[in-house]
Amino acid sequence: MPTSKTTLLPKAQVQISFEVEWSEALPYLEEAAKEISKAKPLPGFRPGHATYEDVKRTHGEMAILETAIERIVRGAYVKTVLAEKLNTVGSPSITMDTLTPGQTIKFTTIVSIVPTIQKLADYSAGKVTKNKTEINDAQVEEAVDQMRKMRAEDLKVDRAATLEDMVMIDMEMLHNNVTLEGGKGSDYKVYLSEPHYIPGMAEQLVGVKEGEEKSFVLPFPDNHYQQHLAGKDITFKTTTKGVFERKMPTANDEFAKAYGLESITELRSKLKENLVNETESRAAEAAEIQMLEKLVDASTFGEVPDVLINEEVNRMMKELEHGIEEQGMTMENYLASIKKSKDDLKLDFIQQAIRRINTAILIKEVSVKENLDVTEEEIDKEIDTILDQIPADDAASRERVISPEYREYVSIQMRNRKAIEFLKEKCIEA
Repeated sequence: MPTSKTTLLPKAQVQISFEVEWSEALPYLEEAAKEISKAKPLPGFRPGHATYEDVKRTHGEMAILETAIERIVRGAYVKTVLAEKLNTVGSPSITMDTLTPGQTIKFTTIVSIVPTIQKLADYSAGKVTKNKTEINDAQVEEAVDQMRKMRAEDLKVDRAATLEDMVMIDMEMLHNNVTLEGGKGSDYKVYLSEPHYIPGMAEQLVGVKEGEEKSFVLPFPDNHYQQHLAGKDITFKTTTKGVFERKMPTANDEFAKAYGLESITELRSKLKENLVNETESRAAEAAEIQMLEKLVDASTFGEVPDVLINEEVNRMMKELEHGIEEQGMTMENYLASIKKSKDDLKLDFIQQAIRRINTAILIKEVSVKENLDVTEEEIDKEIDTILDQIPADDAASRERVISPEYREYVSIQMRNRKAIEFLKEKCIEA
């Protein structure tokens, strides 16, 4: 067994100094000698069958040592980490201190360790009250109206547009007489009663007729996603291609049947049930987030290693990029609009990343403290549920799901869910 000395360093790192006696390294050296003789056969010997002394005489003992050193280091490192029960993360950095044939091999490693929670808050610190979920008739009718709008017909009319109409326009947006990037297009449909356009745009288009050209100036909102244009006056040049009256179906039994229900009463009842469930789900999620935030604030954590922070920051960057692409933007345009680089964003994310890591540490600590284990039967059931969602001919995905690594991942996720449910029972009041 190699001798080692472990020293704790700042930023959740540990330094391990190793000494491996030459006699302890001999099995690795003999294996390396065989490897050399196989790659470069010696005269009179079959590949891989030359003796250690012959390989040493031909290639030099330093060549054998250099071939063996990776396995020597790995063997000593793994034995020490397991013996001292170090919960490491990432790969270690390695510095060779002494590497001379016949002498004790000395090297030093520095590796990050999983951060710890120094003090878990009393569960009472996470007490929160979940918002009550009440749905009134007006909210139900608003949902009915949204469904009516989805089935509305747009009928072309020969008159000036009213606030209840849709107008089809060609449009160009300019700032300082320069067309905005992506700011010119044809056949835009503008529903004048909808609220999601630039403030004031619908009012400017009320009264237009087919064939009419109209220009007007409106400021972009201060919170516009293109920050370099936020609050700036933008010129809109429009040509009306047509005015359309929106004809919405009546909310009656016939309308409800289009959705597979027998009556408008049943439709309203189903909508109310869905709204209650959605509101309840949002309230429960908000309460859970608030609970975890309060528990994290009241707990004390050790330092988080840079390797974990960088991993979490990169994960957050991918989440942001995915969200931006779903909105039809590119990461490059988004960065230009907020006048920041990717490195700027990564710096902005560091504190949030540390908080997310600490939240995960807290959840794990609760699962350990409360002995919230997951049985093999529970894991089997969860994996079967996942497999049911994967096509039978997708062999690669199915193979991944039944692998030991994925099974461990599922086990961790299930244990975390149990910990969160435990905390919710303790902390969240309806």
